Amino acid sequence: MDSLIAASARALAAGDVLGALKRVALRDDPPALALRGIAMAQLGEHARARELLRRAARGFGANEELARARCVVAEAEVALAVRDLGSSPRTLATALATLAAHGDHANALQAQLIAVRKLLLLGRLDEAEAALAPLDARGLPPSLAAVAELAAAELALRSLRIGPARAALARAHEAAGRAGVPALLAEAAEAQATLDRPAARRLCAGGEHMLRLDQVAALLASDALVVDACRRGLGTGAAWQSLARRPVLFALARALAEAWPGDAGRETLIACAFGTRHPNESHRARLRVEIGRLRALVTELAQIEATAQGFVLKPLAERAVAVLAPPIDGDQAALAALLADGAAWSTSALALALGDSQRTVQRALAELEAAGRVRSIGQTRMRRWLAPPLAGFTTILLLPATLQME
Repeated sequence: MDSLIAASARALAAGDVLGALKRVALRDDPPALALRGIAMAQLGEHARARELLRRAARGFGANEELARARCVVAEAEVALAVRDLGSSPRTLATALATLAAHGDHANALQAQLIAVRKLLLLGRLDEAEAALAPLDARGLPPSLAAVAELAAAELALRSLRIGPARAALARAHEAAGRAGVPALLAEAAEAQATLDRPAARRLCAGGEHMLRLDQVAALLASDALVVDACRRGLGTGAAWQSLARRPVLFALARALAEAWPGDAGRETLIACAFGTRHPNESHRARLRVEIGRLRALVTELAQIEATAQGFVLKPLAERAVAVLAPPIDGDQAALAALLADGAAWSTSALALALGDSQRTVQRALAELEAAGRVRSIGQTRMRRWLAPPLAGFTTILLLPATLQME
């Protein structure tokens, strides 16, 4: 490695992007191309960065598989930054194995962290936890330690483990401070701020109350019967019944919970579940069927009894009932939560993260764009979607995830 390449690498590690570019901007050899690609990525020129990194990988010879693997990892990180989530994980896994075989443990850990962060974006929390568990951030360079702790903190936040999340965020902030990289410090500070922002609304007869994440976690762990509109289910303590794939039943459960301790009228239930303001006998018959299905699903949590006006929810053991609603209204709340990170997403990446079809996502984006809540950049296949960061509250509970509460 010549002196200019070494100096450029040190400048990048310290966050001095322009200083790094000054040393290699006019060079086209593979090591210089790789460093230029990393620098361009840090400047936000992601398309140019990927092009340079691919050229660098092609330029390294057959005996330079370690350098090629490093280029693959760098390009994978750029792909994550632009929310290109459709690439095969095998390429990154192969590069990770090469790095580990050559003793490049720092870059191997970087590859593992990229894979973990991708899993977190996709809401695959169990896989992310399994991948993160064997990693040990102690003894690492401060920048890598900060990224590892931030990933651990996000996993804990998404799983509503507030204590571990606070501890991981404190370690991340300390490591970012030692690294001295402004972007890492800003990311750690933003993650810490989520703990103090409203995360959900608790609905009651007198109105609504905003709750922080720790308050949400305390409510879900309490003895109350919680109907959770963020996760689409209901439960008490460790007992949980998901209704995420039963929208009609969840609409009925929420309407009954909002009317508690009183009863919900049949017309109200029909309007909530079937979307009609003019019910007929077929709607009333269907309501009886759906109430029967809901009653069978929640039999270990509550009873649903008929009244003269409609139906009433009666939790077992005389528990109180609480309704958790998302911090923002609308059917596109999860979509808005993904876009709230300020990154540019493609419709294919959004569809992959949400588990919906690309056409469904396109329709939702069109509605949000008409309301002025999102904007697009680029054309055709290069079109990306952005939304202003929602700094007033955290969207942790709206992100795609499967919170296991059994």
